[in-house]
Amino acid sequence: MGTGLVSVAYVVASVLFILSLGGLSHQESARRGNLYGVAGIIIALIATMASVSEGSLITIVIAVLLGASVGIAIANKVEMTQMPQLVALLHSFVGLAAVFVGFAGYIEPLKVTVGTEHTIKLVEVFVGVFIGAITFTGSLVACGKLDGRIDSKALTLPGRHAMNLVAVIVSVFLGAWFLGTDSLALGLVAWC
Repeated sequence: MGTGLVSVAYVVASVLFILSLGGLSHQESARRGNLYGVAGIIIALIATMASVSEGSLITIVIAVLLGASVGIAIANKVEMTQMPQLVALLHSFVGLAAVFVGFAGYIEPLKVTVGTEHTIKLVEVFVGVFIGAITFTGSLVACGKLDGRIDSKALTLPGRHAMNLVAVIVSVFLGAWFLGTDSLALGLVAWC
């Protein structure tokens, strides 16, 4: 499959995912939202498998079968009243996956970039890892609160706004440091 056709397939899959999220927001349209999501993932999987080499295709099939078997096992064990916790837990894996994809894209990029293109790629990697890490930890906290393992009362710390401001400033500083370094080791230290 040509790269243009693969790109079009990914755009169509993205639109279907967006329609899926919109459909899942109401009970009346949830079934249609699920169908959009299933169609989107099938298109994305076919496009991905059509655009990789045979060795990578075997790896993808193994990963899909492994994930499906784990998902089926979990789905058969979870009761309907535990679904919110399960969704929050699985959402944390999405954030963790974003972190791993960011690290992998930085350590072994698919395409060597230079100049402005390289800076844009580094900003994208940093923001992706940053948002993925927040998603991971926030979803774990949500799962813990829904499951009753973490107290659901709001935690109000004195000076919380100042702490949040300091955290944002430190994150921006680390992002600037990450963008300014050419060393792989220093780049990884800036993330941690």
